[in-house]
Amino acid sequence: MNKTIGLLAHVDAGKTTLAEQILYHTKSIRKRGRVDHKDSFLDNSSVEKERGITVFSEQAVFEFKDSKYFLVDTPGHMDFSPEMERAIEVMDYAVLIISGVDGVQSQTENIWTILRKHNIPTIFFINKMDRVNANKENVIKEIKDNFTENLFCISGGELSEEVIEFIAEKDDDVCEAYLTSGYEKELWFNSMKKLIKKSKIFPCFMGSALEDAGIEIFLDGLHNLTYTEYNAVEKFVGLVYKIRYDETRNKIIHIKALKGSLKVKQEVIIKNQSNKINEIRFYNGNKYTTAGLAEAGEIFAAIGIKEVKVGDFIGNNVENIKYNMIPTLKSKVIFDEKLNSNEVFEYFKILEEEEPSLNVLWNEKLKSLEIHVMGKIELEILKTIVMERFKLKVDFGACEVLYKETITKKANGYGHFEPLRHYAEVCLELEPAPLNSGITFKSKCKTESLTIGEQNLVKTHIFEREHHGILIGASVTDINVILIDGRHHIKHTSGGDFREATLRALRQGLESTDNILLEPFYDFRIEVNMGEIGRVISDINKMSGEFYEPQMKGDTCIIKGKGPVVEFMDYPSALASFTKGRGKISLAFSGYEKCHNSEEVISSVNYNKYEDIEYTSTSIFCSKGQAYEVKGSEVVNFMHSLK
Repeated sequence: MNKTIGLLAHVDAGKTTLAEQILYHTKSIRKRGRVDHKDSFLDNSSVEKERGITVFSEQAVFEFKDSKYFLVDTPGHMDFSPEMERAIEVMDYAVLIISGVDGVQSQTENIWTILRKHNIPTIFFINKMDRVNANKENVIKEIKDNFTENLFCISGGELSEEVIEFIAEKDDDVCEAYLTSGYEKELWFNSMKKLIKKSKIFPCFMGSALEDAGIEIFLDGLHNLTYTEYNAVEKFVGLVYKIRYDETRNKIIHIKALKGSLKVKQEVIIKNQSNKINEIRFYNGNKYTTAGLAEAGEIFAAIGIKEVKVGDFIGNNVENIKYNMIPTLKSKVIFDEKLNSNEVFEYFKILEEEEPSLNVLWNEKLKSLEIHVMGKIELEILKTIVMERFKLKVDFGACEVLYKETITKKANGYGHFEPLRHYAEVCLELEPAPLNSGITFKSKCKTESLTIGEQNLVKTHIFEREHHGILIGASVTDINVILIDGRHHIKHTSGGDFREATLRALRQGLESTDNILLEPFYDFRIEVNMGEIGRVISDINKMSGEFYEPQMKGDTCIIKGKGPVVEFMDYPSALASFTKGRGKISLAFSGYEKCHNSEEVISSVNYNKYEDIEYTSTSIFCSKGQAYEVKGSEVVNFMHSLK
């Protein structure tokens, strides 16, 4: 049985140490490494060894009893959350590790939210129970208060009376059996496995990874309470969850096989394009073995696939996955002007393939390179990686908040592109969508007007890149785009014509309605002494934040709420200063909301929508062999499809 188990945790909860113990106990490694000794098996890059944190998701393979396990170790720092979320997509089960000393922390809450979004069955492991100030009862209470009441603890092979009754309460058949004939071990364990798989209940183990305590009980429980049902006979379907380039620029595609099997030299379909697999690898840390076959439930790497991105499905035409963890900041890449800018751009595009959230952009007008990031630690890591891999010395500008734009009222947008021997016309309807829903597309256009292929071209151009808004030129989001009509010419229309018409229609629609600016918000959790609560509440109000009723916890107070990223991003250092390091704060991206100081931002950016060389609402028409321009404000009177 193939099982993929993911390890997740807040930084310094002991995740990598637990991974070492699991691999050692299952004889996958001969020696247990340690983070502080810089010799852990899965933190194998130089930047991870030096920093003492996990930056990249890595996998190990081990066998235990009758199952083959793929163990995925994920980053714990918030700045590398996109890498963590992509790894979550391939997990059959997640192990969420919580420090018995620190309890539920900021990234713990973040991870739990993503796990529930993707409905990944989750097992808790309370670590560091060897520490003097570890408190099992407090941590369990925090889990139940913040995450789920459906938690039960396992301390050995036999179930306690409390757990037996807990399971009976969750399963009607088990409850009936309990009332009539009492406890039956096999029935209870079968019920537990199904309930865990459905994320109805969540088992909890505890121990000390550093002191090798509770590991064997955890491994037995992990094995006995998990199962998978993969089918290797069906047509192959796989999910690309990671891309890496090796030292010789080979593109290595990491795939979770979801259905069927895949052989070397077999052709697979990705977005209607045929690709041939030249090599199959199974990675264990930074080493690998080659094989001729990969089967459902396995994680493997393929060589030979070119046009593919993280989140793509192989073997069917399902839309690629949209991830929740997106950057809220941007930064300019600073490099020596003597360097070839095209070469620098190429290096960063390689990094973007590996980390899609970087969203590398070249601004032709300003001749500048810009990337999107989660935080300042990511920039520090990137600086080291670029030097090590490409021998390129770079620096980064100050982090700036990534704003977005959307509309508040429905509007139609019209675009026409007809220079000599070209022709395309597109009519769109734009309507506001819920916040943080992104852009959607559907077509109501008749095939008599545009063929299915031409309608798909319009869709492609809507999603091929981010589109500039009209307020500050920020990315447009949260809009439902509906293709309602269009025109083509039997002789003169080519594919690129629809790109021009589509972009003009989208821009003209934006200019025809009300637009608003959006900014990213954090959910925050602040814990301070009672005497500091007044200062914190005052700060929250000054930073345009909102908070719920404070909660008392002994001599400390916990305040939860939300506020703009631009105001709160530097607050952790301020909090540490006035609390002398005693205050705790966790920040987690919660989504985009209406900007709290729109006028100020719009004024500071001073964007001129008519001078954006990449976007225009002006359409091109043709009369008697001569092309002429029609401004967006007048184009509705010239559209052929409206006559």
